[in-house]
Formats: sequence, C-alpha cells, structure tokens
Amino acid sequence: MAVFRIKGPSEGVTRPRVARLAPWLGLILTSLTAARSPTTEAARQRPTSAWLSAGPVQRRWLVAVLAVSGVFAGATALFTTNALHRIWGVAAVGAYGLAAIVALAWKSRGADLALLIALSGAVAGPLMWLAASGQAQPEVVVIARSADLLVRHGDPYQSQAQITQTGNPNSYNPYLPALTLFGLPHALGLPGLSSDPRLWFGLSFAVMLIFALKRARAPDPWRWTALIIATPAIALPIVVGGTDLPVLALMCLGLAFLRAEPRPIAAGLALGAACAMKATAWPALIIAGALLAASGGWRPVARFAAAALAVCAAVIGPFAALWPREVVQNTIMFPLGLTRIKSQAASPLLGHLLAQTGSVGRMVAIALLAAAGLAVAASLVVRPPADARAAALRLAVGLALMFTLAPSTRFGYFSYPAALLVWMWLAGPERRARPDETRSDRTQLAAVT
Repeated sequence: MAVFRIKGPSEGVTRPRVARLAPWLGLILTSLTAARSPTTEAARQRPTSAWLSAGPVQRRWLVAVLAVSGVFAGATALFTTNALHRIWGVAAVGAYGLAAIVALAWKSRGADLALLIALSGAVAGPLMWLAASGQAQPEVVVIARSADLLVRHGDPYQSQAQITQTGNPNSYNPYLPALTLFGLPHALGLPGLSSDPRLWFGLSFAVMLIFALKRARAPDPWRWTALIIATPAIALPIVVGGTDLPVLALMCLGLAFLRAEPRPIAAGLALGAACAMKATAWPALIIAGALLAASGGWRPVARFAAAALAVCAAVIGPFAALWPREVVQNTIMFPLGLTRIKSQAASPLLGHLLAQTGSVGRMVAIALLAAAGLAVAASLVVRPPADARAAALRLAVGLALMFTLAPSTRFGYFSYPAALLVWMWLAGPERRARPDETRSDRTQLAAVT
C-alpha cells in the first residue's frame, strides 16, 4: 500500500493514504448517529405487524367501503324479515350509492361530502323517522322503561313475580344500572328525538371513540370516526337499538389509556364505567390487569383496580345491596337462560344449539363457557399481553368464544371483537424507545466523536 509522510512538529509519522478520509468519515458517522433519519428510526422500532396500521382516510378505500356498505344495505332491504332493518336498508342504500359517486367524482373535497351524505342517509334520516313513529327494537324500550322505574321507584328492575305476570321476556332488564342513564331523557319528559336513548347511544359512542383514537395517536381520528359510524356495523345498531355502542367505545378508550405511558387510573375509570353498563365488558378488566402486571408491576394494577371497582361499587352497589334478588335474576340468571321465561336472543351458534336440547345441554353450554373463560385466564398467566394491542387481541378472542358458547346469544354481539380489531388497526403499533437501544446509541456517538 502506498504511504506518505506527515511531518509533525518534532518528527515524521507514516500513515496509509486512507487516513486522508478519516476526518470526513468521522463527521458523516457523527451526523448520522446524532440526527438519525426518522424513517430509518421508525422502521427500526416498528414491529413486523406495522403494515396492519391504518393511515389517513384515503379516497379509494372510502369508495370501496361505501360500495360494500351499499351492497349490504340493498341486501338487507330485499331479504331481511325484520321491518326495522328493512326501513334502514331502503334509506341507506341510496345514501351509500350517492356518497360513493361523490367520493369518486370529486377529488378535492369529495371525501368529506361523501361522509356527510352517508351519515345523513344511513344514520340521521332513518333514526329520526323511526323515533318520530315510535319504532325501536325491544332493548330501547327496556332502557326507557328501566329509567322510568328508576325515577318513580328508585329501582330499575322488576321482581320475578311482576315479570311472571306479564309473561314477556322483554320485561327483564339484563343491563347493569349505568346503562339506565341513557333512558333518563325519556323518563324526564324531554321532547322528540332528544328523549330517544338511541340518540345518546350514538353521540356517546362518537365522542368516546374520538377520544380513544386521539389518545392512541391514530391518524385522522375525526374522519375515521365518521366513517366507522357511517358503516352498517354501527349505523344499523344506532338506528334500531345501540345498547352495545357506549360499552364498545369505553372499552376502546380504556385500552387507549393503556398504551405507551399508561394511565392506570384513567383506564380503570373507563373500563369500570363499561363494566357498570354490561357484563360483556368484565373480561376487559382481567386482561387489562394482566397487561399492567406484566409491564409495570402490582402498583399500577392496584391503582387501576381501585378506580374500576370504585366506579362499579358506586353505580351497582346501592342496587345490589337494596334489591339483590332482582339484580341477580335480571342481569345474571336471565342472560344465562336460568329463568322460567327465556330470552329471545337466538342465533344458531354452539351455545344456543346446546341449550335448545334441554336442561342438560344448557348446563353443558354453561360448562363450556366457563372452560373457555378459564383457558383465556390461564393464557394471561402463561403469556400475558405485552402491550395494549396484544390485550385488545386477547380480549377479542375471549369475547368471540364467550358469544359462541353463551346459551342466549346473537350474531350482533360479534361487533365487540370486530370493533376491537378495527381499533387495533387504527391505533397502530406502539413505538417505545427501549433503554438499551438509547444507551447503545449514546455509546456509539461518544466513540465516534
């Protein structure tokens, strides 16, 4: 190798020719290490499932979603035997079609106008029509009646003797007391649409979903919220029923508070409120607790549990203490099919098919349901969720098993696991800088400089 001599103050020093590049190489390496490219850094930290995360609402995806929604609405209008669903389908199919055309034809502002058209034609219009004509699914009537009972008698539940006299399964109130709050506008005599629980179900879902997406730093949360509400999965429940919507939104909000830089108390308050509405949210408490225990120890678990239990105790406690038999019969025995009058919830899923065979089959279904719950609980011990996305996935699987094996079930309950999976996609992977990586980066920088 050729060499050259650099004369110092006292003597000559022999170095290779490549030494001429040393100052420049040092400067380049220092710059790359001190100010790493955001794209490279994000790619290094992003998990292998990062391609599943959503970006801003894109026009081509919006057109596709609206087109599929229009096909679903048209099929509902043609083939359903439910009169309320048919009314929604007739109103929604034209709205989806027009919205898709607008989004496709107008590139600049077509997406926003398309969302407005879809929300107006698939949600607001049919909801106002059904509310004005007094048409709703039985659960809306149950919520309104429970609020009337709460205002008049202080108890939202009827006794078994009162229900037996009616012979009507809709005389049961299978919901926990917090959901009764959505019927208070009706009980207090508010006029028109403002007294309908469906309006408040939908508004609470929208507000809490926006907060959940903002907390998770999801892109374009307002448009995604509008698109989600405009799809049949949410629009149809809002128009005809909607008791599950605030529970769904609170579960997503609770999970959002468990992402990077978790806030256990806020998560406990959100999930505690969901658990005070419907028992379908109870598994979320266990899974969230397992996540906090695995990532932060028992101290955040204690704060989370204290907040959740405080909400449940404040909302459910007084009724459970004063009317324990009515609460158990309405919210536990009736959903499990253990009362004389059976629930009308019936979809050809495994739990319901087993229950239809008789008392033995019903007990087998309940045993399978308990076994599935124990299996999910065991998985939390063997391999607890590492982050909020993993917790959402575990919760979606657990709820899917529960709805499949429950003696009284509906296909509509699968909106829970579906919504959790959509929330996972919108929230995207959690990007947390690992301490060992930070120390390594600093060591490399010091070595170069």
